[in-house]
Amino acid sequence: MADPAIILVSEHHADTLLEEFQSRYARDYDLRTAGSCTEAESIAREIRDRGDHVALFVTDSRLPDVESVHYAFHRWRLVVATARRVVAAHWDYFLADAPDLRVGMAKGKFDAYLLMPRGRRDEEFHNAITDLLSEWTSTIPQPEVVVAKVISPTHDALTMAIRDFLDRMGMQNRLWHPDTLELQDYLAGIREQLGVDELRWPLVVAANRVPVQATSVRDVAIAINGAPRNFELDGVVDLAVVGGGPAGLAAAVYGASEGLSVVVLEAEAIGGQAGTSSMIRNYLGFPRGISGMRLAQRARNQALRFGTDFLTGWEVTALEPGTDQAPHLLRTDGGEVRARTVLISSGVAYRKLGVPPLEALVGAGVNYGAAMTAAREMEGYDVVVVGGGNSAGQAALHLARFASSVTIVVRRGGLEETMSQYLIDEIGYNERISVLPCTRVVDGGGEGQLEWVCLEDTTTGRRTTKQARGLFLLLGAAPRCDWLPPQLARDKHSFVLTGRDVPRDQWTDDVPPANLATTVPGIFAAGDIRAGSMKRVAAASGEGASVVPLVHAYLAPATEDELASAPVS
Repeated sequence: MADPAIILVSEHHADTLLEEFQSRYARDYDLRTAGSCTEAESIAREIRDRGDHVALFVTDSRLPDVESVHYAFHRWRLVVATARRVVAAHWDYFLADAPDLRVGMAKGKFDAYLLMPRGRRDEEFHNAITDLLSEWTSTIPQPEVVVAKVISPTHDALTMAIRDFLDRMGMQNRLWHPDTLELQDYLAGIREQLGVDELRWPLVVAANRVPVQATSVRDVAIAINGAPRNFELDGVVDLAVVGGGPAGLAAAVYGASEGLSVVVLEAEAIGGQAGTSSMIRNYLGFPRGISGMRLAQRARNQALRFGTDFLTGWEVTALEPGTDQAPHLLRTDGGEVRARTVLISSGVAYRKLGVPPLEALVGAGVNYGAAMTAAREMEGYDVVVVGGGNSAGQAALHLARFASSVTIVVRRGGLEETMSQYLIDEIGYNERISVLPCTRVVDGGGEGQLEWVCLEDTTTGRRTTKQARGLFLLLGAAPRCDWLPPQLARDKHSFVLTGRDVPRDQWTDDVPPANLATTVPGIFAAGDIRAGSMKRVAAASGEGASVVPLVHAYLAPATEDELASAPVS
């Protein structure tokens, strides 16, 4: 396969763009130039038809054969939907063209609006380009750089779950059939290494790790991250964080940076439910957006830098609160963790659809959440997304890069009550996505793989059958808290109560717990598992960071003299 192409489009400045890109990208990308929308479209179609990839369109803001560059992007998207799209406006009209172009960017018509480089070492420009190329690389079906090999004769639920875990951990992977001719010597070496005559599937081989014949995702997590080690500080940590989503990661970063000993226990992949989001565009500080996986891995690396310990793949099965300032005890099937304080940030799971024929096809076309691996395998097929929240919107937009059509099914009358406006705007612009309000999925099936779903209009009861290769279920939140002790107050939906939401009869001296404190001293809750939380990534991050001063206050309570001398604000 040829190198992926970058198509540079400008009537008068294509040579300027080519010179700038040649110095950095010529080794790894096929750099092509075009002087018009039509010429770029023809180049893209030629590359697609021979089975190769277009990674990026970079265009001037004015083209000779279209009234608006927005129309050019529309035409190019019909040819190559997965390519990233950038406007690099010439400095003579960058400001003049900005108002119209920024409106288009807000609707998802393209990914970045940049000033054409005016000289060498324009690092701000190239930072944007490399970010977009990195995001593109993470979405192609067969990545060039492979960190983990998955070898299996079938696309079963376990194999899909393992690949999705690897994707969420930021580990690019590929799937091979064990009968592949070029693998035979390689597999013979693995049999010798493991001391077995026959290998069991799926087999996972990650870089610099012992190959694992996986029976669960946890087997892979342990192979990659290792088993828990003994803890320092006499076996007691200052803060144990249960759940490695945005709230838990924020608490880890801020807690460890302020001198607390912190351990994060995550049953699945770092990032939690947010880690499955293909693109989060409304997170502060990322104007071009960032995938949930990349945001989570950056936060994890930040926390590691400050000394946080991560135990990934170890599920907490019980929490035994300490009394009289004694440490709290967290039980896992990999060992016990004692902690002076605990943050519960284990998040939520998607609610089950409850349709038996479809539950039987989970991993074979039916997916809970926006499974990144499954999305890449939907190229050319029709898919259905069920849900009306931001996660569903992000999933639909990501799937539209691959699938022929994406249908969003929602029980409500529309998306306006539950989805951010920027996502609604992008969905409305994307010609591959349609929305079916007042609709639910009631049946579906296929021969070992999802082939069809049955949809019911909730107002008329009318049922229709629709072809679908993929069904992505993002059905709302069910808290993961069956492991919590009865001393922690919860609402009728089992979300953890904190602060003034705690029933008054459980207040101490008629004073409610602090905002993120639970009914057990030294135990806090943040993120989606907390009753009344906003269910947004930024809000969860803020809550996680806000827990840290409460932890400090609990570990070193102020004396009466300090309270008396504190200034009144």
